[in-house]
Amino acid sequence: MKLLCFQDGQSPRCAALIADLGDTLEIFDLRHIAALAEARDIGELAAAPAEALAALRARLNAPDGALRTRRIARSQLLAPIPRPARNVFCVGRNYLEHVREGDLKRGIQTPIPQHPQYFTKPPSTVVGDGGAIEIEPSVSDKIDYEVELAVVIGTAVRNASAESATASVFGYTIINDVTARDLQRRHDQWFKGKGLDTFCPMGPWVVTQDEIADPHSLGLQLWVNGDLRQSDTTAHMHFKLGQIIADLSQGMTLLPGDVIATGTPPGVGYAMTPPQFLRAGDVVTCEIERIGRLSNPVRLRRD
Repeated sequence: MKLLCFQDGQSPRCAALIADLGDTLEIFDLRHIAALAEARDIGELAAAPAEALAALRARLNAPDGALRTRRIARSQLLAPIPRPARNVFCVGRNYLEHVREGDLKRGIQTPIPQHPQYFTKPPSTVVGDGGAIEIEPSVSDKIDYEVELAVVIGTAVRNASAESATASVFGYTIINDVTARDLQRRHDQWFKGKGLDTFCPMGPWVVTQDEIADPHSLGLQLWVNGDLRQSDTTAHMHFKLGQIIADLSQGMTLLPGDVIATGTPPGVGYAMTPPQFLRAGDVVTCEIERIGRLSNPVRLRRD
């Protein structure tokens, strides 16, 4: 299933995607499933009883014409989890070619990570498909992009093994880990440079775990104004999803609706010669095979 969150009047609602028609989307509104009718985002769906999700799958498999669908404008899409209950967990330096391109640019040699390296992005960073990445030149003029596969947790997990950890996955989505490179370098930790408002585009929806047999064989790409910048495969992750979830869960409970971004491949703007940072008027488009496309304009913030 592809599950999405959309704006319906004053309230966010959840739906299953039936067809992507470009500027419009054909959906099945989850208010028709009593046990799911009050869900406000995909994080809440991830925590729903298994029987309710099974009922949804059965309804979606109904014969043609038996499903009551509706159409919404693509502009109504929200991030699958517009305001996560907790910070988005992120893994840094998880594609070694990305590490090498940064080392080459800075004239250093970073040791190969022996353990996953974590940082987080606060809930205020999240925007959905079509939402603007807002930049403030007085804060940073070195804004970069990073396409990443993200995992949505579906069941609470603590002290998991690498072999059992992926059983906790509800589904997958796309994240653009937008980064202020100057702030990232200025502070010893990456939180500030990664945590500015609107710096976590997420979406366009969540694809449930059962639809992606191997999350380590997905192509991922990113374009800026139609110019291909990043193109790689999740096969090149240094730490695989089971390792990441297991490591993060040691002594720390991961909860339904938690989101984990799993790192970016090479091709980022700061590593280019000369560096190519984002500017107002740009459009950044991320795509991951089997999931979809996430596109966001860049604009100046005006308070």
